[in-house]
Amino acid sequence: MKNISKVKGMLFCAALSMCCSCNHTSTEFSVTMTDRPDRMEQNPNYANNRSPLQPSHFLKLPVGSIKPEGWLRKYLELQRDGLTGHLNEISAWLEKENNAWLTNGGDHGWEEVPYWLKGYGNLAYILGDENMINEAKTWIEAAINSQRPDGSFGPINMKGDKPELWAQMIMLWCLQSYYEYTNDSRVLTLMTNFFKWELSLPDDKFLEDYWENSRGGDNLLSVYWLYNKTGESFLLELAEKIHRNTADWTRSSTLPNWHNVNVAQCFREPATYYMLDKDSALLAASYNVHHLIRRTFGQVPGGMFGSDENCRMGYIDPRQGVETCGMVEQMASDEIMLRMTGDPFWAEHCEDVAFNTYPAATMPDFKALRYITCPNHVISDSKNHHPGIDNSGPFLAMNPFSSRCCQHNHAQGWPYYTEHLVLATPDNGAALALYASCKATMKVGDGQQIAIHEETNYPFDEVIRLTVQTDKEVEFPLYLRIPTWANQAQIHINGQKVTTPVTSGQYACIRRTWKNDDKVELTLPMQLSLRTWQVNKNSVSVNYGPLTMSLKIREKYVKSDSKETAIGDSQWQKDADASQWPTYEIYPDSPWNYSLVLNKDNALKDFKVIKKQWPADNFPFTQESVPLEIKTVGRQIPSWKVDQYGLCHELPEADAPKREKEEITLIPMGAARLRISAFPNTYE
Repeated sequence: MKNISKVKGMLFCAALSMCCSCNHTSTEFSVTMTDRPDRMEQNPNYANNRSPLQPSHFLKLPVGSIKPEGWLRKYLELQRDGLTGHLNEISAWLEKENNAWLTNGGDHGWEEVPYWLKGYGNLAYILGDENMINEAKTWIEAAINSQRPDGSFGPINMKGDKPELWAQMIMLWCLQSYYEYTNDSRVLTLMTNFFKWELSLPDDKFLEDYWENSRGGDNLLSVYWLYNKTGESFLLELAEKIHRNTADWTRSSTLPNWHNVNVAQCFREPATYYMLDKDSALLAASYNVHHLIRRTFGQVPGGMFGSDENCRMGYIDPRQGVETCGMVEQMASDEIMLRMTGDPFWAEHCEDVAFNTYPAATMPDFKALRYITCPNHVISDSKNHHPGIDNSGPFLAMNPFSSRCCQHNHAQGWPYYTEHLVLATPDNGAALALYASCKATMKVGDGQQIAIHEETNYPFDEVIRLTVQTDKEVEFPLYLRIPTWANQAQIHINGQKVTTPVTSGQYACIRRTWKNDDKVELTLPMQLSLRTWQVNKNSVSVNYGPLTMSLKIREKYVKSDSKETAIGDSQWQKDADASQWPTYEIYPDSPWNYSLVLNKDNALKDFKVIKKQWPADNFPFTQESVPLEIKTVGRQIPSWKVDQYGLCHELPEADAPKREKEEITLIPMGAARLRISAFPNTYE
């Protein structure tokens, strides 16, 4: 018996030694792998959905709780100093005089004001910029004060005898963020009265116009938001009414429409209604739309799909693009789906768009943007490329007035991304599903306030360092997403390696009583990989961890007058200095028509990853500053040229004649404003 007890004691001590920190007083911890946090527990610090809504797996912290650092903060500062921060001074749609959002009966101002304010206000709260906060409040106060006795508010936009509500649906999101930041109860009053008015509208006069009908899911999310604050039962009746009057995004093999922004924004509506209805077919429908659009039109790298206004059969090559609006709406949808489902798939997809497609859609100084950006994009000029591009106009140039929608709506992309870097969990913990340097202040456990400080150059570096700052010891779970591409990921807690096997595509859950300055180091080994796009002639894209690589093409920038190239509905304020906001056309100054040479025994044998110095200005998304490149071998394809529409021609056939082998350089797709990202290839 003594020997048995001794053996048990030795086994217990050995087990304990595997889960103790070495730099602090020995403290037990456990690490387990899980598909997602349990949503059935109750978090007293952050409210989850009220019954009968199903609870979410992740809970967003109030705006301003997360302060970005590193390259992400630099990006937000560029937004502040660029278009986002100054559109109110130059865009005619934001002209204050006689603006319909500021003046009853005003003659301009529809979706543009809340589109811009949705990003501008959140950017102000995140950066703590008092001037921007005051500017945002000017518009917020006007929106609140515009409410009429019947409950409606904002500009009156009638389609016959039917009120058009799309712009109000966007403004509700602005008001929700403002409430998170200020707790101003007038927001709850306005939304309550507005939703009562919506409920009073007959079905045949509700959500009838094209945009609002497609995008009713945005309205539905706002109804849930208010219900979770007030619990008023009429809101659930309104939720049902919104769903039955919204376009049907549950079809198995077709869509209500094929407009790129609508698809990116609206595919989440069935999953949103699933939170109330609980029919799993609704949740499956949102997944289906996401994959349906990509089976044909999304056979391209970068996470998006070919829909340079609308998807069209026969236009599926990677030279087809997507609106900047579509990119930021896809990122927002991914973030919402992540919170509702907990599925790490949505975080990984959000990173794909955020790191690869979105950065190159804007100029590095964030003072101009493209309406359309393509995975294979070799000329960025002001010409009309229709019908190669679905819409007619100068939509490939970097123009601050490229289009009145993207010009204003681009603002939400990075602020919303920042707000999802650290999330609360139903079991009183914290989760990191998206990664970037930041400091998040939040409550965990029994209400203890802590800070989580994240330091990393991810996605250009594979190490993520976390420090927990707390005034007293507190027990809570910490969830870390392990990407599907990260084989043999490692976790160290206070310098000690965690021995639990870390599974890619899941969350590592660390349960521990945390002390001040406890440290966690997550290493996500990045390796080269190829992805084959079978529908597009078996072209391939090259990935390094979460980054997709593009051919490095020398970019020649030609500055021009934005007033001469802007489309008709992009209007300037009369006192705006257009010379401070030029358009840039970008032309290739080196060959771009290369195929990749792949080793027939080891496809990536001739690929060499080169790490470079981190940029001094903390901005890694230019050819000059990007801290990563790959050397490999390519062969030019002389017949692959610019086509009759002024676009990169469709991918050539596999047997197209090629020149001799030569060394070529690849850089991350997000730093390539001209790019070949889907390559013809030859195995030799």
